[in-house]
Amino acid sequence: MSAVPVLSARLTAAATAAFGLTVDPELRAATKPEFGHFQTSVALRLAKQLGRAPRQIAEQLVAQAQLDDMCTLDVAGPGFINLTLLPSTLAAGVNELPESLPRNGRTVVVDYSQPNVAKQMHVGHLRSTVIGDALCNVLAYAGYEVVRQNHVGDWGTQFGMMVEQLLAEGTPAEGLDLEAMQQLYQRSRRHFDSDPAFADLSRRRVVLLQSGDPQTRGIWQQLVDISLSEFDRVYTLLGSPLTQADVVGESAYNADLPGIVDDLRAAGLLTESEGAQCAFLDGFTGRDGSPLPVIVRKSDGGFGYSATDLAAVRHRVRDLRADRIVYVVDHRQSLHFQQIFALARAADWLPETTTAEHVAFGTVLGPDGKPFKTRDGGTVYLVSLLDAAVERAATLLADLEGIDRDAVARAVGIGAVKYADLSSDRTNDYVFDLDRMVAMTGNTGPYLQYAHARLTRLLTKAGTADGKVTVLQEPAEQRLALLLAGFDDAVLQVAETLQPHRLCTYLYDVATALSAFYESCPVLTSDGETRTSRLALCAATRGVLHDGLALLGMTAPDAM
Repeated sequence: MSAVPVLSARLTAAATAAFGLTVDPELRAATKPEFGHFQTSVALRLAKQLGRAPRQIAEQLVAQAQLDDMCTLDVAGPGFINLTLLPSTLAAGVNELPESLPRNGRTVVVDYSQPNVAKQMHVGHLRSTVIGDALCNVLAYAGYEVVRQNHVGDWGTQFGMMVEQLLAEGTPAEGLDLEAMQQLYQRSRRHFDSDPAFADLSRRRVVLLQSGDPQTRGIWQQLVDISLSEFDRVYTLLGSPLTQADVVGESAYNADLPGIVDDLRAAGLLTESEGAQCAFLDGFTGRDGSPLPVIVRKSDGGFGYSATDLAAVRHRVRDLRADRIVYVVDHRQSLHFQQIFALARAADWLPETTTAEHVAFGTVLGPDGKPFKTRDGGTVYLVSLLDAAVERAATLLADLEGIDRDAVARAVGIGAVKYADLSSDRTNDYVFDLDRMVAMTGNTGPYLQYAHARLTRLLTKAGTADGKVTVLQEPAEQRLALLLAGFDDAVLQVAETLQPHRLCTYLYDVATALSAFYESCPVLTSDGETRTSRLALCAATRGVLHDGLALLGMTAPDAM
């Protein structure tokens, strides 16, 4: 467990005792080993308030702080305070690592993945699913009650087109698979665009769907069921815990939409514009300065996805009791969610006590720096992409003996894809490069997985590692211990910022510190208490790597 909270609290108490001020010391990791483990510039900040020399203030704080049992302190430069943890403090931080954090009594609803019925999941769904899974895992570890919501696209005009096309062709829906449904959609779209009579029939079919016509609903339900089964297959391959129990599609809110319009109108939040019911919110204007509307009901009487999203917000607060709502959707929807959140707050459906956050992410690019496409310019399906990653990993593992190659290749290949997605700032675009992803060196998933496997092999060879960390004399083992104790802090930072790359960076730092430890600190050939302590340090490192990779949605093989 990290010592930072205790250090911060005692330095704050020292400032209060010495100067009558309450101040956050804002501890930071030391930039160089000679500066100890942590630094604070609190004396420089206090100097402005007190009108005294910062070094004098720093010396008074050091004299007042009751930290002799945890660290040594010294004043450097104009008034920086350096803190160097005692070996006993470092050891305690490793030995007291918790398995998870206490429940915080808060519920978070995470909306992610969001594939469309009757269409195959493509590379665009990769990021939402991978980021969403990681955030759900992190938030659960951080103490939240997590509710996953897969807001699949299962409603709208395209289903009127598809049902009408099936009836025109006399094709039974139950004989379709997802690829056949996608072709059906393409045929119906061409028919819709070229035949006004068919277009009219399709629009009427949408009305029948929305009003509950048994024949239309029956065919629609078959299309949904086939799609959800295919989605399950992809989620299983990806290693995502999403199931059909997490699916709450657009159709689930259909009955609520008239009430959404009525309630907004009663609250004076809607204005009729060209026959449509719109909300015009302060602060939302176009480039020319004209107001940007939220179209809640279209001029033809239909409902757009703004109405559906408003109904979803209200459901998540009112029925799911959400204290925090997270939407993992690409960056192109940023304005939409800003407007939805603002309108929901204006309608009192989203109270100030409930936070709503859009977790935006960039685009997956090909080697040419453009959105990832197949060689003929088509959409890259997610299944083919994952299969290629597993195949590439299997090739790399072909010469290894004594392992379940299929299982390890899947763990390494899928893990490589996930880690590449999560390890960079999610708001950035990234290039999908399998060769780089599956590399065993550098900041990659396989590098971390190999570090875990190497530790497993070492501990198996040792035979036992049930002791405690007690001896931390070498700088390399102190550095590793300090990092391990910061695991909870790293996870909590991701839970707060919703930036998974911070956890990736932390785990990579652990793995590189482990390499330095291997080079300078013999484990199996050491003796007595030193050997026991180093084995315990290795076991703790293996646990942190295992748990950290699991939070990212990755499997940590025991052998590679």
